[in-house]
Amino acid sequence: MTVPTPTNTPHGPAYDGRLLPRPGEDVVDQGAGFDVTTLISRRRVLSILGAGAGALALAACSNSSGASTASTASSATTAAAAGTEIPDETNGPYPADGSNGVNILEESGIVRSDVTSSLDGGTTVAGVPLSMTFTVTDLANGNRPFEGVAVYLWQCDAAGLYSMYSEGAEDETYLRGVQVADAAGTVTFDTIVPGCYSGRWTHIHFEVYPDVASATTADNAIATSQVAFPRDMLDAVYQLDTYPGSASNLAQIGTLDDDNVFGDGYDLQMGTFTGDPTSGYVGSLAVAVDTTTAPTAGAAPGGGGPGGGLPPMGGGTPPAGGPAAAPTA
Repeated sequence: MTVPTPTNTPHGPAYDGRLLPRPGEDVVDQGAGFDVTTLISRRRVLSILGAGAGALALAACSNSSGASTASTASSATTAAAAGTEIPDETNGPYPADGSNGVNILEESGIVRSDVTSSLDGGTTVAGVPLSMTFTVTDLANGNRPFEGVAVYLWQCDAAGLYSMYSEGAEDETYLRGVQVADAAGTVTFDTIVPGCYSGRWTHIHFEVYPDVASATTADNAIATSQVAFPRDMLDAVYQLDTYPGSASNLAQIGTLDDDNVFGDGYDLQMGTFTGDPTSGYVGSLAVAVDTTTAPTAGAAPGGGGPGGGLPPMGGGTPPAGGPAAAPTA
């Protein structure tokens, strides 16, 4: 197969008018988020060549990843591009989106790409760097890039603590932020690999809003879901002293199939990650949103999980010193 050739621009190499997120690598090695957008822009070509031939060519491109890949979730990318809606998951118990006691979405400065510090410039979290990109597509509009939607991301820190809720972190606002999707439907956050607290597999929460003006309360979200992480990546990260208790907490869960959120399926939520614990990771997730279906943000998950029980809003039980019981909405 012929490797696509990028075009040099004043801002760096580009392909199909989009700057390459990894300028030093081939077009076919730009990551899942870039591949999804390329796939979408090839819809016209697919109609000419036939879906079968086009799918084979695109599969060949997506499988030519570099040796630095920690884990690949090509099934998630393919399914999203084919028109499968991202599963709705619980937003609790520490969303800070107005549905459970506090609301950071009303705070000045919440629209930001770097979420590693509190909004007031206070505490900066420690942890393995992670650049996380979401590529959002609009199923109600031919699965095209969903330009203009707002994505709200939040997660725990390396110790399993959530800002605004956890004991000792109630006055912090780190690891929370909103970004607006560009013409390719992408948003990118600079964050860290989350820790693992007792009762939940490692994850990142996110909500999708129609636009940034509506990203003020969970009631306006059109999709709510979570990013899953691969075991091999976590095993490497959790050897670091920065992540106390995470390795044992992850081991207690067993596998993703035992998690009380991801236990009913996670193919569409498994991120693609490249990198290592020393230099950090680059992650991506394809997020297909269907505005014709009713969102179920905040609904309790199905699935099993340790002991079969769930804390309020299905969040897991953080380790000692972790998030205290969340206030009621």
